[in-house]
Amino acid sequence: MSKVRVCGFAISLDGFGAGPEQSLQNPLGKRGEELHQWFFPTKTFRAMVGKEGGTTGIDEQYGAAAMSGFGAFILGRNMFGPIRDEWPDDVWKGWWGNNPPYHAPTFILTHYPRAPIVMEGGTTFYFVTEGIEAALEQAKAAAGKLDVKIGGGVSTVQQYLRVGAIDTMHLAVSPVVIGRGEALFAGIDLPALGYAVTDRTEGELATHIVISKG
Repeated sequence: MSKVRVCGFAISLDGFGAGPEQSLQNPLGKRGEELHQWFFPTKTFRAMVGKEGGTTGIDEQYGAAAMSGFGAFILGRNMFGPIRDEWPDDVWKGWWGNNPPYHAPTFILTHYPRAPIVMEGGTTFYFVTEGIEAALEQAKAAAGKLDVKIGGGVSTVQQYLRVGAIDTMHLAVSPVVIGRGEALFAGIDLPALGYAVTDRTEGELATHIVISKG
């Protein structure tokens, strides 16, 4: 049965899933890249950016799993780009160049309509203005028997957590403190929503925590 999952979502020791002041120069917010130092050396990430080699340990196992088995993705608008309000034109097509890493239908949450964008490698961006439930319904239909990945950012994960839509969540807890940014669990009572920690594994550069809904 298809599941809704968060995978490979990096957070700091003090609970931030992104740094402050996201911009074109800092897509993950200031110091946000520090959260992902566990992923950058892996074989999976290096292949995503057209490079050979990479680590093959625990972090790689979780990194590879975070990008496989999905038939559709859901992203918040901030994950798609730094543009706010109305789309000024059709020039911006995401952070990733002509061949994004999704290779599946990818649904962008936004308040402003835009025509779908067909990219190389099987990714098509669809812009959903009807809310998180509509995006999830469309993503599940597109995914078929495969899973749906809630790809972020923090606000998007929080919205789906609050309605209990996420089945499992893999967090990569990086050994850094960044002090400011977007706190993933701010105002969220995970036990009250039915979530509990179901697995914990020490990787080379992060601790991997799995939280599942009972």
